[in-house]
Amino acid sequence: MAPTVPLPALALVALVVLVAPGLGVAPGCDRPAHLWCSSPEIAVACQVENHCPNLPRPAAAPVELSLYYESLCPACREFLVLKLFPTWLLLPSEMLNITLVPYGNAQERNVSGKWDFQCQHGPEECLGNMIEACLMHEAKNFSTYFPIIFCLESGSSVTKNLAACLQIYAPELDRGRIAACVQGDTGMALMHQNAQLTEALDPPHQFVPWIVINGKHTDELQAQAEASLLGLVCHLYQGEKPEVCGSSKAPKIPLGCRR
Repeated sequence: MAPTVPLPALALVALVVLVAPGLGVAPGCDRPAHLWCSSPEIAVACQVENHCPNLPRPAAAPVELSLYYESLCPACREFLVLKLFPTWLLLPSEMLNITLVPYGNAQERNVSGKWDFQCQHGPEECLGNMIEACLMHEAKNFSTYFPIIFCLESGSSVTKNLAACLQIYAPELDRGRIAACVQGDTGMALMHQNAQLTEALDPPHQFVPWIVINGKHTDELQAQAEASLLGLVCHLYQGEKPEVCGSSKAPKIPLGCRR
């Protein structure tokens, strides 16, 4: 009776046959065959990374989402509150990276060396945009300021509820510093920066919310994000997907605020 060959040995033989016909060795590979799959670096050097299923894989890049919006636009508020914030809560942090740009359909002009802004929904919207821009500037961390922005946008008043929202979500933040930003040159500079980011969009935005996914805006991506943002992010993410990823149906969001 012929001796039994262990399975690991058979696998090694198969690997050698697959990647090194004639027992040749890949250039730059100075390790014996039984070590070829011992690390990602060795597997690459020996050109066998596709044949080493147990190697740790590099982390997948997150889906990048940029939201261009204005603080009092009903459709913007609804998308942020009902789609973006719940999706962010449901997904692991490594899956989705969000950038918020509060400016929307506003217009800016330079008056005697100072920036002046006119917003689609009036001065209160300009104030709301600046409050949120200054909040992001002071808080720095997205996981700190996004729940506060959600609180502002989902509440009765974007401009009057900052103290209450800070008390709930980030009592450690200094409201005085945010107020100083809003009333000073820093707030104006932040709004000018958001104006430049918005005006640089390609294609130019036609309405808000204007959604950019992985650096691109198309009608199809916009429609998919509005219909099922969770489903879109799950579809686009190239890494291991959590259980929450699956088919997701959602009601249509009202038409955006056009320019």
